[in-house]
Amino acid sequence: MANAHFEEITCKTALNRVDAPGLPFRWSLNPYRGCQHACIYCYARAYHDRLGLGAGRDFEHRIIIKTNLPEVLRRELSRPGWRRETVAIGTACDAYQPAERVYGITRAALKAFVDYASPASIVTKSPGVTRDIDVLQQLGEVASVTVAFSVSTLDEAVWRRIEPQTAMPSKRLEAMRELANAGVRTGVLLAPILPGLTDDPADLEAVVRAAAGSGASFVAENVLHLRPGTKEWFMPALREMYPYLAERYARLYRGPYAPHRYTAEVQAVVWRLRERFGLTPREVAPMPPRGQLQLAM
Repeated sequence: MANAHFEEITCKTALNRVDAPGLPFRWSLNPYRGCQHACIYCYARAYHDRLGLGAGRDFEHRIIIKTNLPEVLRRELSRPGWRRETVAIGTACDAYQPAERVYGITRAALKAFVDYASPASIVTKSPGVTRDIDVLQQLGEVASVTVAFSVSTLDEAVWRRIEPQTAMPSKRLEAMRELANAGVRTGVLLAPILPGLTDDPADLEAVVRAAAGSGASFVAENVLHLRPGTKEWFMPALREMYPYLAERYARLYRGPYAPHRYTAEVQAVVWRLRERFGLTPREVAPMPPRGQLQLAM
């Protein structure tokens, strides 16, 4: 995104404690805040709002760069009490968005995980992660590492509208195959699944089939949720691009989550597809059974 504005800051902490129930990790790391990929549904838009920046264009164009994150991360990983739990990289941004080509903070962070033999997982939409195959292989040898590619759909018409600045889904799958061939554990995060756009069983099967054929070890799924900060941006975009769906979304998303019945039906389809193609449901490898460190945030 040519008109992105990078705002360099220094951070006091690198690792963030995650208290949300049901997630397969308890620590996260975000080298950047805001995301040039500009996905209309991104839940992380709300985080930009909390920084006093807009959840709309500011989220896409005003990118916060944590310039000293690798050094801070090394201090935290070197603490005697650090229990080497899996750290999820890129939960509030894409760690391989275009800013990474300029700053290389994600690569430097991965080197820190290697040096301290501490496991990590990555979620990205960018084939740019293949640049770091060498470091990912090293981390896999001393701890564990997983790379999950977010793929919502293989329908290019839908992709262009909901993820306007991302790499084509086919390019992500090619990158996943390259990682798998290099011995890096990888798979697909089928998320978000959007009602009426990407939830057709045939569309879901296309993604799962392609994942299996591209070296995936797993496929995890998640139905769209719309919290404040994201909903105010997503709904006007939906009404403009897909006006025939506006009424349905108004019914489904009276709160942040779609009704349980709908979510369960979609999950059941993905579960059957996983079983059919021999994939597992977890995108993050099990954490080492060593307890956890309480970092002062």
